[in-house]
Amino acid sequence: MVEARTDVEERVRRDWGLTLPGSFFRLMEFLGRLGPVERRALADMGVSPCGVADVYDDPGARPREGVDVRVHGRYYRDPPEFLTFLHGGSDGLHYGLWFDDGRTCDGVASYYTNDGGGIDRRAGTPLEAVRALLERHWQDLADDDGDEEYVAGRRSGLEALRLALTGFETGDRAEVGIAYSRIHDVAALPVEPGRITTLDGAGALVAGGTALDRPPHNGADEYAFATFMYGFFGDHAAVERSVEEARRRCAAGDPAEALVLGRDLHWASGGEPVLEEFARELLAAAYGALDRPALAGIAAAHHRHRELPRVDVLLPSG
Repeated sequence: MVEARTDVEERVRRDWGLTLPGSFFRLMEFLGRLGPVERRALADMGVSPCGVADVYDDPGARPREGVDVRVHGRYYRDPPEFLTFLHGGSDGLHYGLWFDDGRTCDGVASYYTNDGGGIDRRAGTPLEAVRALLERHWQDLADDDGDEEYVAGRRSGLEALRLALTGFETGDRAEVGIAYSRIHDVAALPVEPGRITTLDGAGALVAGGTALDRPPHNGADEYAFATFMYGFFGDHAAVERSVEEARRRCAAGDPAEALVLGRDLHWASGGEPVLEEFARELLAAAYGALDRPALAGIAAAHHRHRELPRVDVLLPSG
């Protein structure tokens, strides 16, 4: 375990420019210690490690010819701050370590690739994210009026998995099912003055002014904001004017508009080359101005490879 940690830490720091948190290694230790009952329960939830967890399993793995390793596990809309480590099951749910400053991890983010909704950043650690997902499955079983033997078997597996998990984290949280979710998973989020609203729902860590006078993160009417932005992106002339304004502000020393508009365009570009290119340009400028070279490199690599048919690009080292 110690050797694997050292190898993957060095690999991720060298190739991604990011420092993996101790919470990621607790997740991997937890997964490595599971018995067959707990592993089956995890599989029944549709949960499996991926992305940077594949590097942990094989630190010497290399990407396919001509593909940048930094796009391994990276879905089309993943912001550069998002480093995938776990699949969560249905509708493309996946989880990523979140790197606001492009150096150290600032919690966990997740969203559904194949469904609506934005990025959820409630979980502080990978194991908190797994616990929250476990309790949602527990509640789904409580609502299941199907085969009693099947439900009892699933619940027994989840109980064993919960017991194993709470030996590592969240052991002080006695609630289960919907009670857990109400207290720890769906509580109202506070407004964060140090962050600015973005279309993806995750917010951007940046100070400065924005062309739309965006409110702090969690301070906007999300539906109204999304409706406005998606309508706005349909007018390419208006988008071009906004990009020019973001360029001007960034050159004058205020990268806030370049970052938030770049993130919005990245999230909403939907395969349109013009919007993708605007996103690439603005994110490069913003991350450069903010001294976030790792995020600039990830954004550039992602732009080059956004049309890949699959996100798994690593080949076994053996």
